[in-house]
Amino acid sequence: MRRRRDEAGAADAAELAALADGSLAPDRRAALEAQVAASPELSDQLVEQQRAVALARSVAVEVEAPPALRARIEALQGARRQAPQRRRLVAVGSAVAVAAAVVAVVAVLRTGSQPQQFRAALAATDLSPGASGRATLTKTSSGWRIELDATGLPPRRAGGLFYEAWLRSPAGVLVPIGTFNEGRKVTLWAGVSPKEFPTLTVTRERADGDQSSSGEKVLVGAVDTR
Repeated sequence: MRRRRDEAGAADAAELAALADGSLAPDRRAALEAQVAASPELSDQLVEQQRAVALARSVAVEVEAPPALRARIEALQGARRQAPQRRRLVAVGSAVAVAAAVVAVVAVLRTGSQPQQFRAALAATDLSPGASGRATLTKTSSGWRIELDATGLPPRRAGGLFYEAWLRSPAGVLVPIGTFNEGRKVTLWAGVSPKEFPTLTVTRERADGDQSSSGEKVLVGAVDTR
């Protein structure tokens, strides 16, 4: 008798899943709907199944999820439709898990978790013919990290000689963002936004106690803040 009750319960659960996704046979639908209407517990279970089906169907269409995840959701939906009734609850649960993962990923992307990032192309001056450079400016919690890579600059500066990078505002205010000896793979830091200081320059400097710019610019470029 216990086995019969267990099997009946499993059949009811499988039929609820079929009722939720619209695949229940018409001759059984009316009877099951009446049974659900008379049972608060079955009503709650049906609502949960309907939510699961709706989520699994809508995520791949309405959310710009990665193609691989969309394909997996669609495959799970197909498997659920083709599977025997006793396995439908498992298929629905798998689809919901994948759909929830897609929603979480897209929600993170849409809330702006990607760091703000700008780029700048640097051109040579009369002091450094043939030189060029590029910079990537990334916003972090500590400030703006600036990855600079320059080629064609004069040989390595040492013995109290060095290069210094600056951000400059439209009004001509300069903010130093770091010093270095060679231009390859340099990491600089700025405490001001490139939106307000959109020009990046590199100058030749010497350790002479004067902290202001020498004005001897070897690279100049505008930060693209669009």
